[in-house]
Amino acid sequence: MIKKDMVAMLLAGGQGSRLGVLTQNLAKPAVSFGGKYSIIDFPLSNCINSGVDTVGVLTQYRPLQLNTHIGIGIPWDLDRNVGGVSVLPPYEKMGNSDWYTGTANAIYQNLEYIQYYNPDYVLILSGDHIYKMDYEIMLNYHKANQADITIATRQVPIEEASRFGICVTDERGRITEFQEKPEHPKGTQASMGIYIFSWPVLKRALIEMKNQSALDFGMHVLPHELDSGKRLFAYQFNGYWKDVGTLASYWEANMELIDLVPEFNLYEEFWRIYTSAENMHAAYIAKNAITDRSIISEGAEILGEVHNSVIGPGVIIEEGASVWGSIVMSGARICKGARLDKAIIGKNTVVGENAVLGFGSYAESSYDKRVYNADFVTVGENSVIPPDVTVGRNTAIIGRTKAYEYPSGSLSSGGAIIKSTSIEDVFEEERGGVEA
Repeated sequence: MIKKDMVAMLLAGGQGSRLGVLTQNLAKPAVSFGGKYSIIDFPLSNCINSGVDTVGVLTQYRPLQLNTHIGIGIPWDLDRNVGGVSVLPPYEKMGNSDWYTGTANAIYQNLEYIQYYNPDYVLILSGDHIYKMDYEIMLNYHKANQADITIATRQVPIEEASRFGICVTDERGRITEFQEKPEHPKGTQASMGIYIFSWPVLKRALIEMKNQSALDFGMHVLPHELDSGKRLFAYQFNGYWKDVGTLASYWEANMELIDLVPEFNLYEEFWRIYTSAENMHAAYIAKNAITDRSIISEGAEILGEVHNSVIGPGVIIEEGASVWGSIVMSGARICKGARLDKAIIGKNTVVGENAVLGFGSYAESSYDKRVYNADFVTVGENSVIPPDVTVGRNTAIIGRTKAYEYPSGSLSSGGAIIKSTSIEDVFEEERGGVEA
């Protein structure tokens, strides 16, 4: 039996439905961030920077792009003969086949993977947060307190506390009460969804609670272990941490990268963020192009204007096009004369000539108020915006749209055009079998 001090289990199977059309075809951890990176790069980089060299990545929803991105873990030095990174999708078992139904259920279904390494400790991570953390320091805190479970926490404003699991602690940091998303929170020390379990404690708890429907750490396991007298401690984290689970938080986190003195620094030599990226030529900025306060990734070609924006690899901004306060993901093309103002543009999307995205005033979404409630124009990957159309604010588009789908040449604020992007429908459209 192989022996590891600590293995990490990275929960990366969520859809991320509140990112709307950005996650219609891929899991949230695979969404681009900061130009060249994907969201999952941050916890994976934290692992290898912290000396954690055995990582199980639990995937479920639309895993193709995520699995391709991770590969065998070469960019993160996780291509190991012993340990390394393993992608762990749900699989058929004797007598039944189960999807992951909750965070703890997903770990329960992979107990054999953990047992193979027989660790002393298990690190549970979410695959969709932006932060830098040294997990070794957290592990040392766990050991020093002889803890059974350690929860990474951060202070949040009291008005936001009901969105989190809240830890109430004594003066030593030991948790005396845990409230999962309470209506009336008793404190502001919020769980970050990062846990270290002593392996025997985790194994026993999950086996005992295996029949709990949608078994979840915050809802079920942590309260159960606290009630049974286990030693739970809160590890206070004071660095940058962002849950990019909404369009507003996702856009804000990207824009924070281009501050004059960014709160979250991608350029530190001692704590690098690694990623899997194509080998592209250097970015090209034409003589008459205008750029300011922007991230421009390798392979980009800038012939127009880019202001306060994040530009991904291989993006082309044609002459006369202008991009303001926007996120443009890899492979997108912004054609001549087009203008973007607070837009989020998915991979390999084409914005036609003289199209205007981000026009007029905000209006409430007529499509999904829960997801679309900010000024942005959000366009999913592999979409086409036809020439000469105008698109209002708080709008959503995905698919190969045509001019006739924009009444009077426009999509008004709060509107949406949601088209199928399945390979069957795209094939039919390409051969003229269905109306686009």
